[in-house]
Amino acid sequence: QVQLVESGGGSVQAGGSLRLSCVASEYTYRTTCMTWFRQAPGNEREGVAGIYYAGGTIYWTDSVKGRFTISRDNAKNTVYLQMNSLKPEDTAMYYCAANNYCSSRTRDFDYWGQGTQVTVSS
Repeated sequence: QVQLVESGGGSVQAGGSLRLSCVASEYTYRTTCMTWFRQAPGNEREGVAGIYYAGGTIYWTDSVKGRFTISRDNAKNTVYLQMNSLKPEDTAMYYCAANNYCSSRTRDFDYWGQGTQVTVSS
């Protein structure tokens, strides 16, 4: 059973930056792809970006392209989401998920973190 723990959320003003971290309890084939999702109140959970063990990345949310960067440190079993130029519409609970392949569909993931809240004020 892989456990995922997110951290790094907080409250910032528009234009600010945050870096989210997600630590996996172990490396298995199930953590080949680490993915960030987010869910704003009243909205469905959406896939933001995913990264494979070898470093290949996928960004699904057009509004974050050029502002968010996903990366991982395999030695630390950790994935990061660097978020720059934050906007109020980025306000959401951000979740980390793991699977053996990258997907933006929540139903493809069995392992989830507890989430970390990001609040961006105007």
